[in-house]
Order: sequence, then C-alpha cells, then structure tokens
Amino acid sequence: MLAAIWAQDEQGLIGKENKLPWHLPNDLKFFKQMTEDNTIVMGRKTFEGMGSRPLPNRKTIVMTRDKDFFAEGVLVMHSIEDVLDYAEHFTGITFISGGAKIYSDFLPYCDVLYRTVIKYSFEGDTVFPEVDWENWTMINLSEGEQNDENAYPYQFETYQRKVASE
Repeated sequence: MLAAIWAQDEQGLIGKENKLPWHLPNDLKFFKQMTEDNTIVMGRKTFEGMGSRPLPNRKTIVMTRDKDFFAEGVLVMHSIEDVLDYAEHFTGITFISGGAKIYSDFLPYCDVLYRTVIKYSFEGDTVFPEVDWENWTMINLSEGEQNDENAYPYQFETYQRKVASE
C-alpha cells in the first residue's frame, strides 16, 4: 500500500529551506508511530535536510535523478516505477514523505493520506501540491493536544481514496 504523510500549515506550507518551519513534537511522534517498521520515500533534498541519515526502524528510499548518488543505509531509486514496484511487493506501508515534487509525483498512486494541519501560518518556500479532495473521504479526525511543547493548535486527518464508481 502507498500512503502520503505530511504536516502543513493552514495555507498548505510544508517547508522552508528543506526543513520544517515549525517545532511540533507530537507531530514528529505521530510520524514515527506511523512509519516505524514500514518504508519512507523522500527526495534527495529532503533527505539532506534531515541530516543525510536514514531514520531508525524503517527502510528509507531516496529518490534522485543523480545516478551517482549514494548514502549509507538507504535504497536509492531513480524512477516512480521503481518505487511503485517496490511498494507492490512490500508487505507494509510505503509512505511518501516529501518534498513537494515527490508528493506531486506519487499522489495519483496513494490509497491513504495522513495530513497534520497546523492552525497557524508560517513563512516558507514549499507548499503541498494541489489535492482534488473530491477523490478522498475523511475517515479520521482528531485534535492534537496543545501544551508547552506543542504551542500551535493542530489536528490529525486521515483520508481514504474513494473507489471509482463503475
């Protein structure tokens, strides 16, 4: 199964200089909980923005056009088809996890979307690609807990792709 997972502000912003423009530990915990023991797919710039290291307890696929790219502990793939083939044979969930071009490339193939919406506007340079919400049904919505560590109001949303009527 292919799923996308991301956090965005209320304007759709997802990044600033290949990093998150906010600090929201509960969203990072959610990301960890969802992706552990699964696979995450990201672009090279996103990978480098995370310190060029794979996250523990999950497989990491780095997408790049650079045929000479190498990073310790990750799978490097160069095409959408390679990732789709991998996901088809992987027994867990393959999570698309950024950046914007990678999301745009894989949204048509995703079955589930996990979106954290931060009810605040930040400054940045990268927005999530346009989603045709007519093709999706919200199957879960939960308010995040705001506290000293998690200063912004936020919510977790899960969407399932609608089955095309015949």
